Amino acid sequence: MRKITLDKVTLNIGCGSDKDKLQRAEKLLQKISKNKPIITKTRKRTLFGMARKRPIGVKLTLRGKEATEFLRNVFIAVDNKIKKSQINGDNFSLGIKEYIDLPNMSYDPDIGILGMDVCVNIKRPGFRVQKRKIKQSKIGKRHKISVDDCVEWLNKTFKVEVIE
Repeated sequence: MRKITLDKVTLNIGCGSDKDKLQRAEKLLQKISKNKPIITKTRKRTLFGMARKRPIGVKLTLRGKEATEFLRNVFIAVDNKIKKSQINGDNFSLGIKEYIDLPNMSYDPDIGILGMDVCVNIKRPGFRVQKRKIKQSKIGKRHKISVDDCVEWLNKTFKVEVIE
C-alpha cells in the first residue's frame, strides 16, 4: 500500500487570444501523443480583457505506459535534474522551452517553436477513498505523499537528481 506510482502527466500550452498559435499548439500535442487534445476556455472575464468561454490554451492528459515514456523523454530534455521547489508532495511541474529539446522530435515549420508545461501527479493505492462522498473517508497523514517521498521516488524510478 505504500508503493508510489505515476498517476498522470498533463501537458499544457497557453496561447492567449492568438488563434493561429492555438491551432499550432493543438497540432503539436497531437503529434506528441496521437491523441486529440482539449481546448481550454476562460471561465470568467480575465484581467487582460478576454470574455468568458473564449479559447485560451490546449491541454492533453497522458496515463499508463505512454505517460511513463513521455516523462522519461522530458527528463532527458532537462538533463535529469529538477529543483526541489518544483515538487509539492504528490505532484510536480516543470517547463520545456522548446518542443525540439525532446528526443525524437524534429522541427516542423508548420508548428514553429512552442514550449509547454508538464504537470505530473503521483499516487499511492487507496487515494480513491478520499474522493468518496462518505464522511469517514479520510486518508491518514502517514499515507500522504511528502516531498521527501517524491524525491526518493524520482531518484529510484527515473534516476533524476533533485537540486536544492
